[in-house]
Amino acid sequence: MNFVGKSIISINDMNKEELDYILVKSKEVKEGKWKNTLSGKIIATLFFEPSTRTRLSFETAILKQNGQIIGFASSDVSSTKKGESLSDSIKNISRYVDAIVMRHPVEGAARRAAEVSNKPIINGGDGANQHPTQTLLDLFTINEVKGHLNNLKIGLMGDLKFGRTIHSLLMALSFYNCEIHFISPELLRVPDYYYDFLKKKNVNFYIHEDFREISKDLDILYCTRIQKERFSDPIEYLKVAGSYKISKEDLKYLGESTYLMHPLPRVDEISPEVDNDRRAIYFDQAENGVYVREALLGLVLGTIK
Repeated sequence: MNFVGKSIISINDMNKEELDYILVKSKEVKEGKWKNTLSGKIIATLFFEPSTRTRLSFETAILKQNGQIIGFASSDVSSTKKGESLSDSIKNISRYVDAIVMRHPVEGAARRAAEVSNKPIINGGDGANQHPTQTLLDLFTINEVKGHLNNLKIGLMGDLKFGRTIHSLLMALSFYNCEIHFISPELLRVPDYYYDFLKKKNVNFYIHEDFREISKDLDILYCTRIQKERFSDPIEYLKVAGSYKISKEDLKYLGESTYLMHPLPRVDEISPEVDNDRRAIYFDQAENGVYVREALLGLVLGTIK
């Protein structure tokens, strides 16, 4: 499986064999097989939009593998503030580094960057579009706790309209014959494009407004926050703010083997009291992001095979 020089922009660009291969290599990284795979490599982390976990886990992955980092955590300190185009920024920076990790608020920005870069681009999230590395760590985590990815029942709950983690994940789950349960207010339902996508893939899916009616039957309940920053109208946001909250009391509605996931950050959709429940695995999920990103960087740079 050859990933050398390949940009990672969308889960839709990958096939099942590629996803499985990345998961195998991520497991090897977690087990300590690969060391110093980024020695002598310089990685740019370009975050035009705020990030905590994605940026810091990528930077941790780079440092753990003995790589070096340049970049920025805000567009305010980049030349875009002076009016430089994204294309020109990428053309310049790609001459300095071996790979670029980028997050941008505009959908399609990562694809555009890949078109003009002479080094691999890894999409750390582009607007409400895609977040492929989050999906890879989600798959890795699900596989770790369930032992496989096939024929699972997955609940996706919260902001399904703007949630790029949701959009990437449901595309990936389509390879594994999973049954998808969408749980959201009507205003935040997944865009019709994704329903059409699942129909074409012959994936069974169901639409709910209350997680309690289905949660005992799920293998995974994947929660997301309501993304205030994606709403152009504050009134529309207020209509759905706080739609779903899982408290310690709500844990009785989960099955004994229903694991609770969240890409983080959370606002108020999962109470901190839930954190100590063995089924709450969102912090394990965040940790797994480091191993997956170590693997992915090694693969695109040809140092992990």
